[in-house]
Parts: sequence; structure tokens; C-alpha cells
Amino acid sequence: MPNAANPVPDQPSFPMNVSVPEARAMLLALLPQPEAETVTVSEAAGRFLANDLAALVSHPSATESALDGIACREADTLGAAPLSPVRLKVLGESRAGVPYTGLVGAGECVRIYTGAPIPAGTDAICPVEQLADAGTDAVQLLRPASSGDVRPEGGDFAKGEVVLHAGLRLTPSRLALAVSLGHARVSVRRRLRVALLSTGDEVREPGSVLEPGQVYDSNRYGLAAMIREAGAEVLDLGHAPDSPERLAELIDGAGGADVLITSGGVSMGKYDFMRDLLLSQGRVSFWKVRLRPGGPALLGGWRGLPVFGLPGNPVSSLVVFQVIVRPALTGEPPFTLRLRAATPFRALSDKTAYWRGTIEGGTVSDYGKQGSGVLRSLSDAGALVIVPEGEPVEVGDEVEVMLF
Repeated sequence: MPNAANPVPDQPSFPMNVSVPEARAMLLALLPQPEAETVTVSEAAGRFLANDLAALVSHPSATESALDGIACREADTLGAAPLSPVRLKVLGESRAGVPYTGLVGAGECVRIYTGAPIPAGTDAICPVEQLADAGTDAVQLLRPASSGDVRPEGGDFAKGEVVLHAGLRLTPSRLALAVSLGHARVSVRRRLRVALLSTGDEVREPGSVLEPGQVYDSNRYGLAAMIREAGAEVLDLGHAPDSPERLAELIDGAGGADVLITSGGVSMGKYDFMRDLLLSQGRVSFWKVRLRPGGPALLGGWRGLPVFGLPGNPVSSLVVFQVIVRPALTGEPPFTLRLRAATPFRALSDKTAYWRGTIEGGTVSDYGKQGSGVLRSLSDAGALVIVPEGEPVEVGDEVEVMLF
């Protein structure tokens, strides 16, 4: 059995020191596949599509003008120039929602405005900046009209075309696109319910007076914001002192949650009760991940509830969530980009390093302060430079960078 001197059995039945991809996959395998629900588009921001969305209409719904000017026949305007303008008769106007319904013939044109349908008989636009009035019923063109300023019907998307795919998050631009497709309601994945618990006798609520050795509960508030940003609901269980009994009571209060996220109590110390509780009364799927910061992370279960234990150090807690937990909650791989290193980044022989870095001018530099307790580094740096095991990065090397 585990104890303070030897927290892990001599021959554990669970993996130790798993890789980051293994940790993500094992957590994802324990999460339920959320059912779909239909919501209005006004309620859908930030949600994940459960089904593909096809266009119910074409956009543009008609061939239309990309700018203000006149609609005419391109052939009628060839050779137009400031010193030899072409004169066309004006028949009327076409504007968005009120199209010109007549037929435009040779030597004729219609005043047109951005987004208005192109009248029958026309195939080109001359912008208003290249026009000179020649009386009420005529204009002079100072340059030829162009068919390139015409937006073809369905040029953006055609009716019946699948435009947004299942699994995509409805960002503001995608939500606007869903509405343009003609959808007033969309099928989205139910939000995962994530219970959240911080641990440790030293942890205090913000606003209270700190005694020596005490800290504010930054992990819980930072993680709650990250959970919501990942599109999930937060069930805040508060804070547990260093008491196995109280810890078990609070975890039992996570009814209805899909997963429990904890911070603290999972390392090698005498008072790491979260680890001991899962070892003795719950289930452990793995303990420790080959990354820095955040190696002591733990995955397990408590009476059917998946539990992911984050380290207590604030940088470790937030980095492990970003690198492992968030991708499992969203189903999206972490977004990374490739940049040139402006400074060296050291490698670790047995772990993938996620060093804090600063981005400037298309390059990334070592932030410098890499301690797991330097919380301001995540705010100041804004990026994690991924250095694989045993592969140091030299100046000028291309590196993978995760924005934070």
C-alpha cells in the first residue's frame, strides 16, 4: 500500500512518466462523448458544432456589384481614358434590396451601389471615382469598366454546399458565417461539466490577509477561466485543506460532473493527499508526465468520475492544463506556429520542455525566468517554446511555439 515514505507501490499497475501525447489520449478516452443539443445562433458562440452545416442559400444570392459606380457592358467602355472619355446614357439605379429590373442595351448604363444585383444586359462595373457626370441622364467614363468588380452568384458559397464541419468551434467569424448560410438554430455539442478543486493548507481566498507562507488561490481562478474558454461549464468545489477526509467529502460533491480537475497534492511529498487518496481508494491511470514544467500530473478516477490532478505550482498547473487538458476538452489539437529562435533554448534529456518565450519580429527569445512559481512569466512571455527531449535549440533554428 502507498505511504508517505513510499507513495507508489513497488510495482505499480499503472504507467509512470508517460509522454504528453499519451497523457492527452488517456484523458480523452475517459471523457464522455457529449450528446448534441440544438440552440439558437444567439446562444451558440463558443460552442462546438455537432453536425455539418450546409448552405440553405447561395451567397451572393445574385450576381452583384463589389463597389459603387455604374453597371454597363464592358465592350462599350474599351478605350475610355481621361482625355477621351466614353459617354453612356443612364437608365436608372440598382441598390441592395431594390434591383433595377429593366434590360440594359448598348450605350446604356445603370447607377449601382455595393451589393446591388447586376442588371440584365450588363457584365462590368466602373467605380464612381472614374466617372464624370454629363448631365442628369448621362455619365462619362474615364477608364474602361471591369468585370473583375462583379461578384458572381454563389461565389462565396452555393446552396447545398457543406461549409462548416462538425467539431468546429463557433468563433465570431464562424457564427456570422452560419447565419449567412441561413441557419437560425444549430446543433452543438453539450458543454462538458468540469468540477474544479484546489488543495493545500497554505491556499487562501483573494482579499483575505495572508500569513507567512500562505498564497492566494490563483490556480482555481485561472483554471476556471481556462475551462470556460475551452467551452466547458465550471462546477466550483472550492478549496480543500490538507485533510484526506475533507478532500474525499468535497470530491463526493462533484455529482453530475464529467471530469474533476484538481490542483495540488499530486507530487512526492508527505502532504500530497490527492495522490494518496486515488492510490488507496480510487484509481490511477498514470502518474507523472515527461514534460517540464508540470511533471507530477496524475490521471485517475474516483467512484466513476475521471480525475485529472494538476501540480500545485501555479505555472505548472496552468501549463499542463493548456498542453494536456484543454485539447482533451475541446477535441482540438493545440495551435502552434513555427518561428526562428533568437536565443538558444536548452533541452532536457528525459522530458519535453515548454519554456516561456517572448515573440518579437517573427522570432522568439527565452524569457529567462523559468521557475514554476514565477506566475507573471506566463503573462509577460505569452508563448511556450516546445523543445523535444534531447534536442537543444540554437540561434536561428526553427522551433514550434504555442501561444499562451
